[in-house]
Amino acid sequence: MKVAANLLPRRACGPLLEALTDTRVVVVNGARQVGKSTLAETVVRKRPGGIARFLDEAAPREAATADPAAFVEHAGLMLIDEVQRVPDLWLAIKHTVDRDPRPGRFLLTGSARLQVLRSLPDALVGRSETIELWPLSQGEIDGEPDGFVDAAFARGADLLIDAEGMGKKDYLDRVLRGGYPEAVRRATEARRRQFFSAYLSDLIVRDFQQVAEVHKVTELRRLLSLLAAPAGAVLNSARLSSALELDVRTVNHYLDMLETIFVIRRIPGWSAGAGARPIKKPKVHFTDTGLAGFLSGTATSQPTVQGGLLENFVVGELGRQLTWCETQAQLFHFRDYEKTEVDAVIESYGGEVVAIEVKASETARSEDFKALKALQARVGDRFRAGFLLYCGRQSLPFGERLAALPIAAIWRCG
Repeated sequence: MKVAANLLPRRACGPLLEALTDTRVVVVNGARQVGKSTLAETVVRKRPGGIARFLDEAAPREAATADPAAFVEHAGLMLIDEVQRVPDLWLAIKHTVDRDPRPGRFLLTGSARLQVLRSLPDALVGRSETIELWPLSQGEIDGEPDGFVDAAFARGADLLIDAEGMGKKDYLDRVLRGGYPEAVRRATEARRRQFFSAYLSDLIVRDFQQVAEVHKVTELRRLLSLLAAPAGAVLNSARLSSALELDVRTVNHYLDMLETIFVIRRIPGWSAGAGARPIKKPKVHFTDTGLAGFLSGTATSQPTVQGGLLENFVVGELGRQLTWCETQAQLFHFRDYEKTEVDAVIESYGGEVVAIEVKASETARSEDFKALKALQARVGDRFRAGFLLYCGRQSLPFGERLAALPIAAIWRCG
């Protein structure tokens, strides 16, 4: 696989620099190891008088705890990495930017959604802008355009792109590699397993403990494994509760916290409107399929697990694109009581719909479009296009507003 030389999350660079021109405090949130610190430090070092302080280091953390007000005193741009480690800094930053409202004062990073942490005393409403950072997209890794969402709404089913040299094995290799920069850099499967093992330990011992008090670490590990096999399943808290012998409230609390630290993402159910009986429960996807594959272990050789991971992979790429594309839209899944199920539904703010089914097969068949056609009939004129994303190499029309595309179209479309 071709890998770009620079593995910075480059899609976030533009929005980050733009935010610093007119916002006092810019917050970069994202999972551990997605490149927040590297990106933020790259930006702050290029600013005259910029300074970086990392609260994972003992000395800066102790200084910040001892005297928060003195710690944040600085004339230029200050980066404070992992700011959630010293909650008292939040009020000191608020006081500083209220006295001096110049833009570009603070760049804060955190491995959790900082605004929902109860330990932080103030949300800096009206003073801050948040940019969420995800594991690298395939376009960032390969140096490709990452333009599928915009192209799908602009061109509909006329969008055609072939993927020579790509087959099912190539896609599964990408799924299991994931998008954490350190995992992408590691050349062998064994080396990546070592990375994910250490990552998971840090996640449970450090990140999760910052946002929730956990007494049953073993149950948390089992919860993650249950969510991973198969990934992309409709959430059933009662089933998880029974399997883990935990009450439903505890399970739901753990799920909330896993979403807070960017391990999972819940994709809401979508209603097709009149005549539909949708199941509105969300689907649970991992933000990184490499981690999900690691948790699945030897089960990744099973077709059902591979199918779930491929769906998770595609939905993750679409979710990333929605953070930077020009099309203003939201991501859903669709499932109803008549057993019509569509893996991804993207609805623009104007009401147009692009629907996507993911298949692990290298062959596209007419029957694979059954759910897409059912959704098309319900949506009517708002249905912009329906795509079957599969492991084959050709783009093929399959009727009005319907087409089969190689999965690689997601990142190869300009």
